[in-house]
Parts: sequence; C-alpha cells; structure tokens
Amino acid sequence: MVPIWKKYLSYLTEMHIESAPSDINPHLYVSMQKGKLQLSTENAIYSYGENYHNFAKTFAQLDLSHIQDGEVLILGFGLGSIPIILEKSFDTVAHYTGIELDENVLYLFDKYVGDTLDSPIQLICADAQIYAATCQQQYALICSDIFLDNQIPASFYAADYLANVARLLEPKGLLVMNTLALSDNNKEQSNSYFEQIFKKQFPEAVKLEVHHNYMLLSHKDWLK
Repeated sequence: MVPIWKKYLSYLTEMHIESAPSDINPHLYVSMQKGKLQLSTENAIYSYGENYHNFAKTFAQLDLSHIQDGEVLILGFGLGSIPIILEKSFDTVAHYTGIELDENVLYLFDKYVGDTLDSPIQLICADAQIYAATCQQQYALICSDIFLDNQIPASFYAADYLANVARLLEPKGLLVMNTLALSDNNKEQSNSYFEQIFKKQFPEAVKLEVHHNYMLLSHKDWLK
C-alpha cells in the first residue's frame, strides 16, 4: 500500500516508492506520478497504469468486444498496465496470462497492483521466446511488449519468434506488438521489421504511430 501523502504529493512531483534491482534490470524501481504507479528502469518506463499511452491509445481504436471473457497473453508483463487499461478504461474482463522474465517485476506487481484488479491473472516467470515456442494454448489477443531497458532485444525481431507467436493466435485473434519510433534509427528499424518480416507473416497487418511508438497489428479487422 502506498501512503496517501505520497499519492497527493505525486501530483506535484514524482515520488519514489521502492527500488528492486535485479540482474536483469539493475535500476528497477516503482514511483508514483500524478496518482499512478510507474515502473521504470534507468532509461525507460515499463508500465504507467492507465497512462501507458501507447497501448491505451491503441486499444481506443479497437473493437474490444472480441476479448470479453476471452484469453489474453501478455509477453512482457511489467506492472500490469495492459490489464489495468483494459479493465479500468474499457470495462473489459478477460483471462490474462502474463509472461515476465524478471521475478522482481512480478514481486512489485503482486505487492502494489495485483489486488486492485478483478480479472483472473496467471503470472509465469519465463523467457517470452521459450514460452512462445512451447505453449500449446491459443489466445484471442496477444500483446508483445518486450524491452530490456530502452531497447528491444534483437532476438524478438526475429522471424521465428513472430512465427511462434502467430501460432498461438486464435483463428480471428489479434497480435499487438510494441516497437520503438522515438529516434530516426528506431523508426528505420521498426519500419524495416514491419515491411520485411511482420507483413510477410501477417499480410493484412497495419501500423499505428502512437506516442513515439509504432504499434504493429496483425490485421486490420479489429479496427473500429
């Protein structure tokens, strides 16, 4: 529980709540800003409640009735911004499976966020690549939000990772992949991946530019 005085002060300045450094994320910490919990590393924000705008603004453009009471897979769970957004901003109840490599991230989610959500959530501490390659379940929605600090590891741009994730989609399911578009180099890398790999796997794919990110959607059918 965050002290109420820290919540009030967070509307004036960012308030540090807890640090939980790990071998994976040496500068991992939770803070509160404008009343919302924020999970950060040295150079990146991993989660920011309903204010995780790249996914919030993407979901606002989708017909989310497809996932009501359905199965949702989150690769790179963080502090749970995706279920927070879907449940609290869009009144969507789903069954979530969250894959997160860093057990300290899962500890922070359980301590500060878990009890605030009504939707059932299964959390698995695992490498998202291994999970995608070995999982046998299918999902209505898959969100790939894999970052190591402020970079996406190169292996998650590989065609075999995308093919494994595609295999986990229900026949009319949707993949939403978060990629960077902050710098010219980011944009060039994301555009190249979209055109050369993502669209080969998903010919009906679309790209949304949202808050310094390119959000890649496996097909356009879910757009309003």
